[in-house]
Amino acid sequence: MLRVRGRSVAWMPPLLLLGAIAAVDFNTSGEFRIISWIVLVPGIAAAICGMWGTAGFAVLAVVTYVLADSAWPHQYQTGLPDFVLVAVGGVLALLACEVRLRGERSMLHMRDVADTTRRTVLRDLPPVWGGLEHAAVYLAADSQARVGGDFYDIQPGLHGTRVLLGDVQGKGLGAVEAAAALLGTFREAGYHEPDLATVAERLEIRMRRHDLLVTALGREDGDRFATAVLLGFTPGEDGREVVEAVVFGHEPPLAVGPDGVRPLPPGDGLPLGLGELAAGLPPVHRVPLAPGTTLLLTTDGVTEARDGDGLFYPLTDEVARAVTADPRTADPHRLVAFVRDGTLRHCGGRLADDTTVFAVRRADESARKGRLQS
Repeated sequence: MLRVRGRSVAWMPPLLLLGAIAAVDFNTSGEFRIISWIVLVPGIAAAICGMWGTAGFAVLAVVTYVLADSAWPHQYQTGLPDFVLVAVGGVLALLACEVRLRGERSMLHMRDVADTTRRTVLRDLPPVWGGLEHAAVYLAADSQARVGGDFYDIQPGLHGTRVLLGDVQGKGLGAVEAAAALLGTFREAGYHEPDLATVAERLEIRMRRHDLLVTALGREDGDRFATAVLLGFTPGEDGREVVEAVVFGHEPPLAVGPDGVRPLPPGDGLPLGLGELAAGLPPVHRVPLAPGTTLLLTTDGVTEARDGDGLFYPLTDEVARAVTADPRTADPHRLVAFVRDGTLRHCGGRLADDTTVFAVRRADESARKGRLQS
């Protein structure tokens, strides 16, 4: 924050304070001496400068004190007690600066760990991957954690390209662990398995196995589940785009394109991990899509965002109005940015849950060339 044109100016506040104290002390009467206030200077430096800067101001404060105090007649000098105060204040400022710097280093290390974890769970993808143009925004409700239980990925494979988006119940590292387990299974099954139903079954089994392991370890979060949407992109018989969709207790995707805005079939499936409570896995729906249609997938950070009156964010209506006004809003990057901004505006920037906005569509040849050139 204390930088001008890329250069640190953290030294300026303590230097200005030192000059101000010395000037006021010099221009007041002998009965009103404030030179001992100079002890504040190394304290301010300890809060915003490094060790060498703090040490420099500690020494400068002592030297300034001695010069300013000795310039007064003997009867007005503050003497040795205030000199000791200024000297001890400088030493304490150095100790405080070291504690602060250690805390900052620890915080930066934890941020690096969180960023690494986030890149592992939510890996970076090329602009066009598996023949799909995509865009995503992930906003953690806990800005310090930087990663939560929301997850998404695109996996090209031997039998088409599969897409997964989901939300693990609960928060904390346990939710991140479950999300990582599901993504690992998706990346393998999505690549090898010919049928989307088999991929869905593998995800259900993986969630149950994960819960069994957590329970066996004696942890109390062994009953997690995850809502999810699993998609498979395949060409239709008439050349039209066809998407296969399996919905595990999640909001169905919105198809946004030339035909307007409509939700995909919701399905009747339970969340991943709760499949034993149902007669079977949710069905695989095959839905034809018009060329240029974008599928919008969100987690409940969007659908459950509330305004000051407690009203939910009207996602479908907002997107429909935006696309009607400007059909270019259906572009994945524009669409994701629109939903992100609308959600934050609706809830006043106070997210109650992790929020993911993910949009995908089949990339045409011009889009692929444009992405490669950019």
